[in-house]
Amino acid sequence: MNGKVIFITGAGGGQGAAEAELFAREGASLVLSDVDSSRVAAIAAKVEKAGSRAIWCKQDVTIEADWVSAVEKARQTFGALHVLVNNAGTISRQGIANTELANWNRTIDVNLTGAMLGMKHCAPAMRDSGGGAIINVSSTAGLGAHYDAAYTASKWGLRGLTKSASVEFVEWNIRVNSIHPGQIVDTSFYREGSPGHAESGRLSVPMQRQGTPLECAQLVLFLASDEASYITGAEIAIDGGYSAAGGLWLRNRLRDALAASSSQH
Repeated sequence: MNGKVIFITGAGGGQGAAEAELFAREGASLVLSDVDSSRVAAIAAKVEKAGSRAIWCKQDVTIEADWVSAVEKARQTFGALHVLVNNAGTISRQGIANTELANWNRTIDVNLTGAMLGMKHCAPAMRDSGGGAIINVSSTAGLGAHYDAAYTASKWGLRGLTKSASVEFVEWNIRVNSIHPGQIVDTSFYREGSPGHAESGRLSVPMQRQGTPLECAQLVLFLASDEASYITGAEIAIDGGYSAAGGLWLRNRLRDALAASSSQH
């Protein structure tokens, strides 16, 4: 990543912070943004202390003017932009029957419209820099279904938007892919889940554990690198086998437990 300029949204913690630190170790210069200025400033200071160049900005990804100013700041500081990681996201834990329109709109705005605006404003700068890569952080909710209606809709939408963008931007030498994390520890989504959320999720994963922000960051780094030069328009699950099993793993465990219980009577 030497000589590369990376823009990461939602970089104030969790996966975004892990991505920032990993890209910094690989020699990249960083543009970091978050709605929480104190958190993203701390991450920028941390990677700069480790020897990387980094700038930060307070950004609401749903506001187009914030994108315009952030990209201009990147151009003025580094003179180029090579990679965009649309990592910022939010969740509304409501089913359809209980969904409030304001929560629906906010979830769609952050998770889907925010990513669209990022690609709209970063892609021309990446084109002018010779091309690059965009990684959109979706979810296993974008491969199947979660109870959270707005979140699921936004992540399916991001998956489709990724494919559309991959075709549109190929002539600019920009690759566009989406990653689909399952349960990842040390993130706000993980910490804010309902009681039993983490353990029940772990039990449904064939690997029998949650993933880490670093593991997600390593996948993002690969997709941003030249080693992934023939990969575009793809969706890649990073979920310990959860989406592949489709509930079969947990079903088989329940079957075996029921069989064992029956044999004791």
